[in-house]
Amino acid sequence: MNTLAWLDGISGPGIVFPLIFTAKVASVTCVLHLAIGIILGYYLSNKKSRVRDLIDIFVTLPLVFPPIALGFMLLLILGKGGPIGRVVYDILGVQIIFSFWGVVIASFIAGLPLIVKPVQSAIQSTAGSLVEASYVLGKSEWQTFFYVVIPSIKKSILGGLSLAFGRSIGEVGLTLMLGGNIVGKTNTLSLEIYNSVFTGEFHRALILTLILGSVSTIIFIILKKLN
Repeated sequence: MNTLAWLDGISGPGIVFPLIFTAKVASVTCVLHLAIGIILGYYLSNKKSRVRDLIDIFVTLPLVFPPIALGFMLLLILGKGGPIGRVVYDILGVQIIFSFWGVVIASFIAGLPLIVKPVQSAIQSTAGSLVEASYVLGKSEWQTFFYVVIPSIKKSILGGLSLAFGRSIGEVGLTLMLGGNIVGKTNTLSLEIYNSVFTGEFHRALILTLILGSVSTIIFIILKKLN
């Protein structure tokens, strides 16, 4: 493989678009994981109930259910003819499937358990006594959440967020079903590796793999330092 092929591969649209698109999706997904993931983890750490158990099942499902099958189920729900997709399209005129937002939803769902579960576990094992003390001192639930819970589990939040980030940018099955792998529109780095191998452009697949590998290494270093 000559140097010219490498330079052409790095600067070509087959690298630049998936890289920028994946960065945009990851940015939005990261914010959603940080906000919704912490709230869900806090909610699920409280006393068990049927509603909490049901939410816990849905949150954990991406860890045990095949991504392509889960993606198909979401396709039926979020598609233009689905119960949610039809309402969103009729009210907002936005098509979720095969769009930027379809990829965001896929990335969000794929990484959600990896932020929720560490937060839930940390609150139950570490912050439980602090929460009780806060209530005894007359603090409200929201004051306790922001000033006691979050500071006491910040390492678990950062670790879970790192894992969720890595999982979301590497997702293929869900992204394929909800995003459609449309070249120049919804093809992420992971999907572009598949596209490159399929078309025989192995040098491009190798460059993309090295990019994702570098990100994974950084995540591993962060987790190592947190431990």
